[in-house]
Amino acid sequence: MDKTELLLKEVTEANGISGYEDEVRNIMTRELEPISDSVEYDKMGSVLGCKKGSADRPRVLILGHLDEIGFMVKEITKEGYIKFLPVGGWWGHVALGQRMRIMTSKGPVLGVTGAAPPHLLLPKDREKVLEIKDMFIDVGTQEKFDVVKKLGVRLGDPIVPDSQFTIMGNKKMYMGKAFDNRVSCAIAIDVLRKLGRIKHASTVYAGASVQEEVGLRGAATVAHMVEPDVCIAVDTGVAQDVPPAGFSKAEKLGSGPAILFYDASMIPNLKLRDLVLKTAEAKKIPYHMTYMERGGTDAGRIHISRIGVPSIVIGPPVRYIHSHNGILNRADYDNTVKLITELVKKLDAKTVKSLTKA
Repeated sequence: MDKTELLLKEVTEANGISGYEDEVRNIMTRELEPISDSVEYDKMGSVLGCKKGSADRPRVLILGHLDEIGFMVKEITKEGYIKFLPVGGWWGHVALGQRMRIMTSKGPVLGVTGAAPPHLLLPKDREKVLEIKDMFIDVGTQEKFDVVKKLGVRLGDPIVPDSQFTIMGNKKMYMGKAFDNRVSCAIAIDVLRKLGRIKHASTVYAGASVQEEVGLRGAATVAHMVEPDVCIAVDTGVAQDVPPAGFSKAEKLGSGPAILFYDASMIPNLKLRDLVLKTAEAKKIPYHMTYMERGGTDAGRIHISRIGVPSIVIGPPVRYIHSHNGILNRADYDNTVKLITELVKKLDAKTVKSLTKA
């Protein structure tokens, strides 16, 4: 594995659902410290490396998020089965029959998501999407085996999908959990590393927020801490090159960074959007424009902080986000790093001021 693959492996395999991001934050801190003038935290746990250029202003915020979707223990039945609640957006179909890690005070406990066997269901019930509330986790439950005393499982313990980072048979393709949004954590690190070797007329803050998946919460506190003049939210696009459409969709792996022209939480600053497009075209970086009718990113909070912050969302497309295994194309990762780096080089005081001039 090269340096990027090793970083992606470490950050994606780390355990860190919303509100329990410590393990991921420690990795981010370790990576940011050698390449930053300072590393800063808000009081919720978001982490940012600061790199000063030739000017204090503008402040450019490059923000991914630390947290992944997962679950939390809400009930332990008398038989020892674990009932759980979703933390972030889950579709019942992708959770059933999957291996899970319950992070207890005694260490990880492995289990599998179960439900009533289909062989015992009525035909009409088999046609329904199974809801999370009707599932449970089996940790090897057996009569007279106390999962609380023996395994240390307790209410409120976080539950993380059990999945390993894998370089696929097509070596350009990576598979793993938490690509939304640990991929962008790695991108923020790589951009800050590159900015240490080139001139930029701004102060750059690059890192990741907490609790994005449960309401963009860390973004609100980061905005207060940094008071950015412009924001680049780095998040994953939703790749659509799967059946039945196949490869006919524009948002497909290998098509370069996704640039959002709309999502449910934000319409981007139009002048900033156009600057991104011009930069990509001038540097011959492949890209595609896309939208997200449901859901949003940290930019949804950042762009309405204080009197407003020109903001844009850029990130690589990923197949099967919000599941145990996403698929990422390495070229999309590299081109996202390149595009954001080239964009930051252009964001001097005059350019940033022009983004909001009437």
